Amino acid sequence: MIRDNLVNVKKESLLPLYDDLRSADCIVCGGSGRSLHSLNVAMSQIATMKDSKVVITREDVGFPGRGMYDAASELEKRYRKILLLINSGSGESEDPKDLAENLESYLEETASEKFSMGLITSNPDSSIAQIVRRHGHVVKLSGRGRQLPSDVYSEVGIMGDVFELGSLFLLQMMTEAIFEGGSVEKVFELIKEESSILGDIIDTHVNSEAYKVSIDFLERRSDVFLGGRGTAEEVAKMTAIRLFHIKKFLGDNVYIARGVNTPRPRAGDLEILISYSGETKPVVNWGNIFKNLGGTVLSITGNKDSPLEKNSDLKLLLEERVKPGRPRRFYVRTAFLLSHLPILLTERLSQKGLKLPEYIIKWYHSVIE
Repeated sequence: MIRDNLVNVKKESLLPLYDDLRSADCIVCGGSGRSLHSLNVAMSQIATMKDSKVVITREDVGFPGRGMYDAASELEKRYRKILLLINSGSGESEDPKDLAENLESYLEETASEKFSMGLITSNPDSSIAQIVRRHGHVVKLSGRGRQLPSDVYSEVGIMGDVFELGSLFLLQMMTEAIFEGGSVEKVFELIKEESSILGDIIDTHVNSEAYKVSIDFLERRSDVFLGGRGTAEEVAKMTAIRLFHIKKFLGDNVYIARGVNTPRPRAGDLEILISYSGETKPVVNWGNIFKNLGGTVLSITGNKDSPLEKNSDLKLLLEERVKPGRPRRFYVRTAFLLSHLPILLTERLSQKGLKLPEYIIKWYHSVIE
């Protein structure tokens, strides 16, 4: 489904956004929940390329203002072209809407020509789309049915899957096409190339013993901790958001490692750690401490025989050899691989007769059907 949605994106609508992304020297990321994390994962790769771009979010400590209106004047002094890039399936989430409204107010007052806006959404008639279209370009990506905005946490949570993963895939391939100096056609070539590779990776690892044992742990009464540094932490947060809804229903909790509210783990808890190198010292230390306290560690790494992999109880290896300065697919592949955990956990619990909340069942069927 995700591949079909991607290849059905209209080339003529993607081209102007692709050109804006390619020419911008500063990208301000906007979104909410998993959509924002998806955007951050892909844009982190554009920030590490040989000819890198500055990538910031409003949550960054160095964001030059209380909001987009305040920041715009300072950004205009520092950069030649600034792109406000928003990822929102519903196109109605309050946080990115506030960014777009604030920037529009600034542009109307100053007539600045240094800014443009871009939006990836499933709802091209949304409030955010109407603003963005006046100052930039909207790309429609299918994958999200009719539902409330993604930041209405209390009623339905954030159980979207198809749009968030699809937009991550699209943005990653746009980044790689820019790195290769390709046209917009290159984006679609890369999508088709990676789709078959990604399918093989998922089939191999989802059917592995490590993955099956991980589902066993999730099914038990245990808390789950997820962690990584940098881009890996963005992937961990994507996974944690969805796992939280199911584990909370079971009476358990899901935490981000070393978060402000992260408690001491207990024997029987599961920790999922992500590190491409497998050598990031804080992440390796987290795993060692967790094991010493009686927990079980599942690692996802890109290098064989790394310290993290060697010291993990369960391991998933996504080997990838990438030259320095080239965008890395490890994080996209990890996000897709971990996206199956809540799906398979929901399936396992349903088979055993556990009556899950309606919004989880609706999400489950929207993903597998």
